Amino acid sequence: MKKTFLLCAALFIVAGLMLTACSDNSADALTGDWRLVSYGSTSNPTPAAPAVETSLTFGKDGTVGGSVGCNSFSGDYTAGNDTISFGMLASTEMACEEPLMQQESTVFQLFTNSAAFKIEGNLLTITSSDGANAVVLARK
Repeated sequence: MKKTFLLCAALFIVAGLMLTACSDNSADALTGDWRLVSYGSTSNPTPAAPAVETSLTFGKDGTVGGSVGCNSFSGDYTAGNDTISFGMLASTEMACEEPLMQQESTVFQLFTNSAAFKIEGNLLTITSSDGANAVVLARK
């Protein structure tokens, strides 16, 4: 009986660890380099502009920076319990072609408030608090 209980407990722990490994929504899981996949309405997302280098880097120290196609930016973030909050973001102010300006504007708008985040595999989804808009990033 004791062996059966220990075996069941061990299987339960292993299953829990496997589920945690599949979806890690901790602040540490954000750390690293990401590229933009899509943005905008969750019901009809817009693919990232093709042939445009995008890069977002989340640092362990709570800093975020990069470019979503036009201007570079940097700032701070805090994350925990599936929620991410961005501080004030500083950005260069170059004018770019309209598709890139719209892409940047939409992404930055989502980065001005608290949002939910979820990591599944190599994809990070940051969703607005009302669930209407999202940014999807892929790990580089």
